[in-house]
Amino acid sequence: MANIKSQIKRNRQNERARQRNKAVRSALKTAQKKVRTSITEGDASGAQQQVRDAARALDKAAAKGVLHKRAAARRKSRLARALSGSSEG
Repeated sequence: MANIKSQIKRNRQNERARQRNKAVRSALKTAQKKVRTSITEGDASGAQQQVRDAARALDKAAAKGVLHKRAAARRKSRLARALSGSSEG
């Protein structure tokens, strides 16, 4: 346990940030799962909207530093590719 006042405050800040980041990452996983679910169910218009929502959430997470910007781009690309691959077949 820290004895220095500034380190005690820093520990509190880190814990709040950790919990916030955990919630954001969990929400991202849920958004991506919704996309995959609607693609497998064959709901094209719903899946398109889900991809848009997920891309927006990924961009926000990247802007806040929860996720690296290239990791967000990679995930968005995979979702878009899954969507286009489902509509072709």
